[in-house]
Amino acid sequence: MTGIGVETGAQSARARALAVLRVRSRALAVALLPAAAAVILLAGGSTGQLLGEGFDIARWVVSALALLVLAAAGGIALVVARARPAVTPTVPIPEASAPDLYRLVRDLADRLDVPSPSAIALTPDCDSWLEDRTHPAQSGPPPADHTDEIAGVGRPHRRSTAAPVLVIGSPFLWWMRVGELRAVLAPVVAGTGPSAHPDIAAARRFVRGLDAAAAVTAQPGRDPVSGTVLAGVGWVVRLMLRGCRVHAAEMERGVAAAAAERAQAVDYGLRIVAQEQVGLAYAGWDRLLTRVALPAWRMGRWPSRLDAGVVAALTELSRRDRLAEGFATRLGERPACDLLEEPGAVDEATSLLAARLFHGGPAEAGPDWSPVQWQEYPDEVVDRTWRTDAARLHRVLDALGVRRTSGPHADAPTLDRVLTHLTDLSLEEADPHPPHSPDPRIAPEDLSTTPRSTALAERLSRELAREEAAATATTATTTATATSAAAATVTGTGSAAPAPGPDLWHDTPLPLFPLQPPRSPRDLLTDHVTAMVCCAAMDTAGAKPGLDWLDGPSLMVGGERTADLAPKVLSLLEQGDPVPLRNWLTKVGIRPEKPVRLV
Repeated sequence: MTGIGVETGAQSARARALAVLRVRSRALAVALLPAAAAVILLAGGSTGQLLGEGFDIARWVVSALALLVLAAAGGIALVVARARPAVTPTVPIPEASAPDLYRLVRDLADRLDVPSPSAIALTPDCDSWLEDRTHPAQSGPPPADHTDEIAGVGRPHRRSTAAPVLVIGSPFLWWMRVGELRAVLAPVVAGTGPSAHPDIAAARRFVRGLDAAAAVTAQPGRDPVSGTVLAGVGWVVRLMLRGCRVHAAEMERGVAAAAAERAQAVDYGLRIVAQEQVGLAYAGWDRLLTRVALPAWRMGRWPSRLDAGVVAALTELSRRDRLAEGFATRLGERPACDLLEEPGAVDEATSLLAARLFHGGPAEAGPDWSPVQWQEYPDEVVDRTWRTDAARLHRVLDALGVRRTSGPHADAPTLDRVLTHLTDLSLEEADPHPPHSPDPRIAPEDLSTTPRSTALAERLSRELAREEAAATATTATTTATATSAAAATVTGTGSAAPAPGPDLWHDTPLPLFPLQPPRSPRDLLTDHVTAMVCCAAMDTAGAKPGLDWLDGPSLMVGGERTADLAPKVLSLLEQGDPVPLRNWLTKVGIRPEKPVRLV
């Protein structure tokens, strides 16, 4: 049954590939039709068959139309041929740096009876795929004597092409065991067979070329003449894309079905277990990026061991979640990252790429974009983040004309100043409610920030936007200067010649895959007030900044993580009620009237 399934999927994929190629053939036929008509008319006139004034006019009109159509078709073909297809930014893994990993992949390809991938690269995401990185070029029809390689029948006779690159999600290498990784990669590697099939390879190159050309023609900033020409090219390209879109999608479904069927015989039982690890790795990776990496990136620091952090986060999840208790026992087996010669260097490279893709950071480390080790994270990221936010909060209060508190520390920044400003005076005059009891005068559906909180949140949002815009401008200037310097070094002159090698992010806004939408003014205010409370706790009660692998920055009081601060801060912001927060401060031993250190 497996052989039948593979053959059925292969036949469906090839049929759809031929349908895609027919779109190309029809486009070529349309381009050649006026030329064929002109040849007929010219031949008829030279042989004395098609004579007369009407035929003479037709010859001139049709010949001019043929030249115009051929010129347009040549221009479109040139744009399609020269357009650079999108290439996923990855970290290349040379064979010398991972011989065991290459050996595993080749053994897997031999077991599946498919060609081995040409290279291996890592992506900072929880996914794996094959990526053809050859330049798209229209190829002729396949040779008549080739056989169906997808179905595994005989030896195919095909032209020599580079096999696709195997892209592996880096979290898989660190969290999965060697056997699990092999099981997960089996259906991916099985896809190299379809990639080598002449019809499917030609159809994919055709679609990739059209897609790249459509992207080129859609770029803004053209002058009127070239913009008009490219708009016409884009219309034709998109028309052909619409004609082959359904067939291309069905072709890829057939390829996936054939690859999945072929991989059924390889580690089938282990693949079921490995798929559970895929879901777990994805959850841990997403949480690590949004809760742990993002605060560091916002501070201009990038954690250099994100993949190792995934292991720590998932181990912590296994400790907390009873449903994941069995996963911890896997840690005694050989991890897949042992297949790399220098896993630390690879982890650092993928961590920098993750910051580039998900946050838009610079491509290289620098004074304002430096790596941070996990043991340094609490002091270098958490402490600095809280003190920076607290300083911004007091700057905004100064700009709003909020007076400082009286007393011996009247000129110093204090938590008491924030609490006093955000407190609703009507609540202070009324009888205080017991801690943790809801205010009966405020219905749940009416909970929102108070007028003072709203004004402060909006001003904070504008201040942060201004700082981020200034930082972006500085980064752009620094990048442009570095590029010009590199170009001058390469060319040996002072001119700004382009540096060699493709720019993977050319004309593309960063980040390519933002993790979260911009924070709302209310979220910003909550973060800033919480930061001020944490600074007061560190400076007056001996608390310490900490790192929680699942929840990110945390306040450590007495060696234990504080988990009950958020609702008390929200009570102050939403209701103007400081009583729950002040009671908590008293319980912990935090003195809001004491000054705090800012940056």
